[in-house]
Amino acid sequence: MKTVTSRDGTSIAYDKTGKGPAVILVDGALCSRAFGPMPALAPLLVPYFTVITYDRRGRNESGDTAPYAIEREVEDIEALIAEAGGSAYVYGISSGAMLAIHAAARLPARVKKLAIYEPPLVLDNSRPPIPKDYLEQFKVMLASGQRGDMVEHFMTKGVGMPIEAVAPMRNMPMWPALESVAHTLIYDTTIMGDYSLSTELKRLAASIRVPTLVMGGGASPESLHHAVRAVASAIPGAQLRVLEGQTHEVAPEAIAPVLVEFFAA
Repeated sequence: MKTVTSRDGTSIAYDKTGKGPAVILVDGALCSRAFGPMPALAPLLVPYFTVITYDRRGRNESGDTAPYAIEREVEDIEALIAEAGGSAYVYGISSGAMLAIHAAARLPARVKKLAIYEPPLVLDNSRPPIPKDYLEQFKVMLASGQRGDMVEHFMTKGVGMPIEAVAPMRNMPMWPALESVAHTLIYDTTIMGDYSLSTELKRLAASIRVPTLVMGGGASPESLHHAVRAVASAIPGAQLRVLEGQTHEVAPEAIAPVLVEFFAA
């Protein structure tokens, strides 16, 4: 593990492996270098790139500095890019895809290409809406120390899982690790905003000038299909690609060759 210091003094933990152009992998909610899709994806990219995985602020071995702002997370990516030599490709998944959009829009001289997978916007009634007090409930639960309830709230109201499927997860070995980063669900929700393709998000997407690939899974819910198409349409010149048979939990071996093809082109 190495660390880099972000602009506000926060220490960001990261791993860097491989040789060649740098690729920074941006996690979604609750994930880190120790948990989630990136630890399995990174080795598949290492033969082609210098791959950087990192703990987003507040997670695992990275520090955290209040108050939170999306700009601080963009500065974390900027610090990693500087450590990588000044420019990098960026890949983000789920809410990490939304963070990657912010990074590409705000760091046009540093992000060479952008690839994102299934930003989880909710644009119609193809799934239940995100509750209007979704973010506020997180804050209330955190203030009361109800970290497990925060994770459950995310999985049921955010992801849309039935409570019957979530309840047994509280007894799984991974649950304490999820609780330990539950406060960062507030960060991801802040990044997602109201989960719509808002005027601000459209403006941000329209400002992106780097080559962009927007991906989705062919077996994902219809709501995510709609989100992927809408985001691809909002980013000038973006490519849209559907990975047949894949869901929101995209298999590393399915997406790795697509990323290699896009970044190396």
